[in-house]
Amino acid sequence: MGLIDKYCRTDFSSYEDFYNNFKVEMPENFNFAYDVVDELANTKPDKTAIVWCNEYGEEKIINFAEIKRMSDKMANALLSLGIKKGDVVLVMLKRRYEYWYFTIAMHKIGAILIPATHLLTVKDIVYRVNTAGVKMILTVNDDEMCRKIDAAEISTSDTLKLKAVLSGDRTGYIDFNKLTGDSNEKFTRPTGTDAPNSKDVMIAYFTSGTTAMPKIVAHDYYYPLCHITTAKFWHNLSENDLHLTVAETGWAKASWGKIYGQWLCGATVFVYDFEKRFAAADFLNLIGKYKITSFCAPPTIYRLFIKEDLNKFDLKSLKHSAIAGEPLNPEVYHQWLSGTGLKLREAYGQTECTVLFATNPWIEPKPGSMGLPMPLTCCTIIDENGKVCEVGEEGEICMPVPDTEHRPLGLFMGYYKDELLTQKVLHNGIYHTGDMAWRDEDGYVWFCGRNDDIIKSSGYRIGPFEVESALIEHPAVLEAAVTGVPDPDRGFNVKATIILAKGYAPSEQLKTELQNHVKKVTAPYKYPRIIEFVDELPKTISGKIKRRELRDADAAKS
Repeated sequence: MGLIDKYCRTDFSSYEDFYNNFKVEMPENFNFAYDVVDELANTKPDKTAIVWCNEYGEEKIINFAEIKRMSDKMANALLSLGIKKGDVVLVMLKRRYEYWYFTIAMHKIGAILIPATHLLTVKDIVYRVNTAGVKMILTVNDDEMCRKIDAAEISTSDTLKLKAVLSGDRTGYIDFNKLTGDSNEKFTRPTGTDAPNSKDVMIAYFTSGTTAMPKIVAHDYYYPLCHITTAKFWHNLSENDLHLTVAETGWAKASWGKIYGQWLCGATVFVYDFEKRFAAADFLNLIGKYKITSFCAPPTIYRLFIKEDLNKFDLKSLKHSAIAGEPLNPEVYHQWLSGTGLKLREAYGQTECTVLFATNPWIEPKPGSMGLPMPLTCCTIIDENGKVCEVGEEGEICMPVPDTEHRPLGLFMGYYKDELLTQKVLHNGIYHTGDMAWRDEDGYVWFCGRNDDIIKSSGYRIGPFEVESALIEHPAVLEAAVTGVPDPDRGFNVKATIILAKGYAPSEQLKTELQNHVKKVTAPYKYPRIIEFVDELPKTISGKIKRRELRDADAAKS
């Protein structure tokens, strides 16, 4: 009997059985650090938790006994610095293995963890420190990272008291690994008012900020349990699996694929710590070398994979491949299936919640569809009047929340320190995702785009992702962003802003060719009447296209 069996049943015979009967036990004062990590350290101390390697050939195999030992030492180190329950710590550790020690240490003392990417600018750091009330920043000992933090410190509020690097001497920074090394290995679980409560804020993520300033998404200590569905029923993990999710620790996807659900399933997390530009061949080689069994990445990475000769790589160990982050282009699906024999399984969720739709093990994938609704969340698609949409009718993905004191497992607590913003998306017993979709006659759900991104043209509602996906199928298109441009007759015209692939040059002839291509792939009325070729697209630090900036630029020209 595995640890996961303490919290849920896993032996379902069909999707219907899973959807109707899946439940998760939520023990009072559940804490992932003690109830999962320390439990595994006590019962299976030699079980491998992490396989870590980097591009320089270094490797580290870490078992659960080591995770407990180091997290206890780091917890004592944090307390010695005055970091306590409720304090906010911003962490920028890239893919360093110490991130896992530190995360568990934070959960043990009840401090609030805010993971962040190393791609943050000085302005981004200032905004995060001031908005969240950050007390401490921990980062790698990197000249560029520390330069940005030092520059940001000048403009931050007086909440920031401590700066630390993982290791090494740096003026103004604590050597955290040295402090940890000098700390006691025995850490006693806090009691009374010092103890973390299950309904306290455990972890918070800043959103990408595609349409507004980034928001702080707060999750409580039950949050790890929601990722049972992520790991067990989307990544399809068991105790014998080695799972690789391609995400830096600064993104919420790391919580989805690099710690909580994976360890609840007893699986091992694989981490490739690379600094240089992503190289598809490196990852494909790692699958064979380490016998990785489960893999998850956004479509962009799979598009790079299929450009390689997959026959040159040993991929026999790979049993499961998952995909998320943006709608899947069917061509990618079919080429990956042809090259590996594996069906890509899509899913959809948000930083604010868990997996809401997925192509789980009992159902056949439909390339481009997010799959079927996951249990517990009861998500549906509703129109502007709050009515459930019919088959083929586009609406907003929404989640019923009859009682905010007993939210569906995985739904966020709210936007940290912003009750008004929370009420904008969570009101009248419904959480509004802001994402538009439709369902087909089999119940599969298809993503259209953000509510703000939907284009209303000549009475039609056109989602940008379908048009972008059609464009990307053409060999001339490297990247594409589809937006609406005001038109006196149609309301809006569909516009495509395109980065061309190497070897192609802008021309009127190519514009016509791309327009005709979209007409063949999608409904003809969706084709882009306007095409602009550019060298780059405005993006967030997470790589998501800022369509709002494109719309604003077009509005300024008119």
